[in-house]
Amino acid sequence: MGITDSLQRSSAATYVRAIKEAPRHVILNRPLWTSAFLYALAGMPMTWEQGASAVVPTLPGFQKQFNIKSGSSAADISTYVSIIYVGYAIGAAVSFFINDYIGRRWAYRLYTLLFIVGQIMTIFALDMGTLIGARIVTGMGIGSLSVIGPMSIVEISPKEIRGLLTSWYTVSMGVALTVANFCVLGVYKHVPVGKLQYQIPPIAISSFMFLCIAASFLVSESPRWLIMVGRKEEAIETLTSLRCLPADDERVVQEVADIESSITSAQGDIGGRSNLWVIAKETFTVSSNLRRLQQVLVSYALAQLSGANSVTSYFIPIMKLLGDKADTERSIFLSAMYGFSKLCFSLIASFFFIDILGRRRSLFIGITAQLLSHIYIGVFIKFQQEGETSTAAGQTALAALYIHAFGYAVGLFILPYVFGGELWPNRIRSFGGAVGQTFHWLFIYVVKFSIPSLLESTNNWGAFLFFAGWCFLGLIYVYLLVPEIAGLSVEEVDRIFEGSWLNAIKLSKKSRIGVIEAVEDGRAGGDDGKLSDDQVQVIKL
Repeated sequence: MGITDSLQRSSAATYVRAIKEAPRHVILNRPLWTSAFLYALAGMPMTWEQGASAVVPTLPGFQKQFNIKSGSSAADISTYVSIIYVGYAIGAAVSFFINDYIGRRWAYRLYTLLFIVGQIMTIFALDMGTLIGARIVTGMGIGSLSVIGPMSIVEISPKEIRGLLTSWYTVSMGVALTVANFCVLGVYKHVPVGKLQYQIPPIAISSFMFLCIAASFLVSESPRWLIMVGRKEEAIETLTSLRCLPADDERVVQEVADIESSITSAQGDIGGRSNLWVIAKETFTVSSNLRRLQQVLVSYALAQLSGANSVTSYFIPIMKLLGDKADTERSIFLSAMYGFSKLCFSLIASFFFIDILGRRRSLFIGITAQLLSHIYIGVFIKFQQEGETSTAAGQTALAALYIHAFGYAVGLFILPYVFGGELWPNRIRSFGGAVGQTFHWLFIYVVKFSIPSLLESTNNWGAFLFFAGWCFLGLIYVYLLVPEIAGLSVEEVDRIFEGSWLNAIKLSKKSRIGVIEAVEDGRAGGDDGKLSDDQVQVIKL
């Protein structure tokens, strides 16, 4: 195969062809982009809290009110930082019982309101016990939003730009992380010492999320959920709005048929009933769903074992480990710039990596960047403890933190959320998303609560080599077990997971080659964008 053929078969070339073949009004229209944007804002409360909790303990007003001795000591702030993830897990688990009952839009409003209640409790907390309770309630709202946000975007998106739109969820997380840090910096510089210093951040995010509740009446409901609850006519009407196509258009007809087929098949497999027991049984006993489950859970686990969120939450203590002698103001500023860098890298990843390079290549690039960064930081801290480092080496170590942020944004920051939304069949997507996020938040809680002990027991430098080791294992995992599903519809993804675990990658490669050859032959170049019968056979090989 020549260079030209290789380039034509690349993920980037496939993505460009798919975008060219899709009608403009299908992928660029107001109802779709407005709905995706508002659902994506469900990610803002999460990183606002992460960003604020990393720097709020450095505020004199907070330390005075809650008797915190040092905001730069990982041990002193570990409970405050980590306890919110217990609420995350509770909210994610409970969301299953609500998402499919009241629909995506009302679930979005309910969870946002719960988050606001938690923030109000934070504002009026008088002691650490009350503050811990407020953070658990806040976490319940955030955990539920982490399920409904990506899932809703996946269910309304056309396959050509599903990865791009879903990645907006993590872009909004980057925006919130940056703004939260700069908000605290502004409070530190301009607000006198007192309660108002730490009350302004929750007031700001609560006001914004209240506006999101009001704006949610402009978003479209998920057509897949509408069909699942028997409201087919409303689903078709919603889908025609999201695709800007008439109801009798071949693409709309085929998409509705695929959704119905997926739901009907699942109902047939489990007797048509819909309760927790049968859905859980389907999730944990059907081999194709177990394959999905392991990919979602391992992706979330690797995201935390790679050390990325730990670096974000303990950024200021880690800066001290690298020898930075900055005062409180400079520490908050550097933390804000770290959040801003993650925002920029998330934007780059969403537009140029996830759909263009594909899921697998993005993971390879991102995890490799994290691996190299951890190795350098760990070695630097080791030599610094022995008094053998230079100023240039210290500056490089600080730069390595930002290289680490780039790697995380490109790979394990965005893609676990994408996987958590797009891998599941329609019938169990809500349950699968809830299981994945519950595991995610409990795992984060354990990891973050353990970071101070890990740093102490490994002389600080060993913790980064520990993270590097997990990054290396992550590369092996991606190479062996993560299939490429960029460019496939949600229903087409089902076929990839019907094969064995080890054959999923081969199946995904064959399916993508089949799509490319079909497009080149003119067999899949119509407005419907669906696979031909020949392509379906290729996937089933």
